[in-house]
Amino acid sequence: MAFENLSERLQKALRSLTGKGKISEEDINKASREIRLALLEADVNFKVVKDFIKQIKKDALGKEVQESLNPGQQIIKIVDEELTKMMGEESVSLNKSPHIPTIIMMVGLQGTGKTTTVGKLANYLMKKDKARPLLIAGDIYRPAAIDQLKQIGDNLNVPVYSELDNKDVAEIVKHGLQEADKNKNDYVLIDTAGRLEIDEQLMDELKRVTEVAHPDNTLLVVDAMTGQAATKVAEGFNADLDLTGIILTKLDGDTRGGAALSIRAVTGLPIIFTGQGEKLTDLDSFYPDRMASRILGMGDMLTLIEKAQQDYDTKEAEKMAEKMRENTFDFNDFVDQMEQVQKLGPIDQLIKMIPGMANNPALKNIQIPDNEIDHIKAIVYSMTPEERENPDILNPSRRRRIAAGSGMPIVQVNRMIKQFKQSKEMMQKMTSGNMKGLENLPGMDSPMARRAMRSMGKKFKKNKKKRLKKLKRFHS
Repeated sequence: MAFENLSERLQKALRSLTGKGKISEEDINKASREIRLALLEADVNFKVVKDFIKQIKKDALGKEVQESLNPGQQIIKIVDEELTKMMGEESVSLNKSPHIPTIIMMVGLQGTGKTTTVGKLANYLMKKDKARPLLIAGDIYRPAAIDQLKQIGDNLNVPVYSELDNKDVAEIVKHGLQEADKNKNDYVLIDTAGRLEIDEQLMDELKRVTEVAHPDNTLLVVDAMTGQAATKVAEGFNADLDLTGIILTKLDGDTRGGAALSIRAVTGLPIIFTGQGEKLTDLDSFYPDRMASRILGMGDMLTLIEKAQQDYDTKEAEKMAEKMRENTFDFNDFVDQMEQVQKLGPIDQLIKMIPGMANNPALKNIQIPDNEIDHIKAIVYSMTPEERENPDILNPSRRRRIAAGSGMPIVQVNRMIKQFKQSKEMMQKMTSGNMKGLENLPGMDSPMARRAMRSMGKKFKKNKKKRLKKLKRFHS
């Protein structure tokens, strides 16, 4: 997972400061040394690290502690703010042309995932802007690059323009733009060739494509696993092409995070998107403040909420909340809920977005394989309708029958029933706005996590009347 080692090191360095009534200059120096080592180990640019530590010390020694924070929390707040500044402070959007089409040219070295990212960005634009994109196959050198782009186009139901016999990429792009003009496509995404390293031939070709296409966005696709080397690649491309932004790929890999933390500070270029996974849906807008919070283990509730709004069925969620309040949540609902959560992405990724959960050792390596959902379904479908609707009647003899019917060990059946009861209890507390007891869960003992839970509780109580009105409208 991206930033995992860096996150652990930074949290360890800052943990020693929390809870202290007063922090000395020696405490700050010690924490700064740990933070410096953590950043250098993550392959962050040396000058960036030097400036970062200098600013933290200056702010920590010069600022008065806010009344709502203890001195340790104040340092965490300063580190959070400086991490956010390092990565760009605010999210940056694509440049949009005043007339169609908006042209996006993707450039980068070979093996960064450029062609897949073209497909991911097309899918993103179709969902966000209901766009009608055209993809242009400008990589005529890599074997199967055109076939790969065509396959992506077929999966997305998006047209792909290519010329198999033409070796002049600038001319292919020119003809592709004419096709987009004819068909009124509002976005054109140009996939270009890469090399193992920057060379004159590659740059000359990309310059000629730029002269023909006049792209509104020239995006450099960078492999996050290359660390600090990514900044040199960005500087090399930017010198000749006037890049408008960066897309970081493979952020879900075994990366140390140096690229994301260094690239904006060194080049001045904004990170616009990040790719985490191989699916065409695995592309996210980059928010520096949210990434800083995740690195410091404070979660990322905004991204989690956005994911839920995008992928979660709102009506089903309201029905589920009502069942929780009325205490009628059963095994049929449990299966439905697991399928809904599965749409949001890997469980281990979602857990890290919840304040306090990122630091929970018991949840650190939690994963729910796809076949685990199938096992749960097999157990539930081996129950009678009465047993699914009334879990309390599941005595030992019924459980043995269910285990035999589903082909699962009795231990697994008992474990699943226990998980169901725990899930039901937790969700009942959350939907009623009663967070009491949840604060005692492992990993929820930090002040930030407690504040987040109290805030969530207040919001649930405040919006209770609104939710009930929605439910009445839904049922009527």
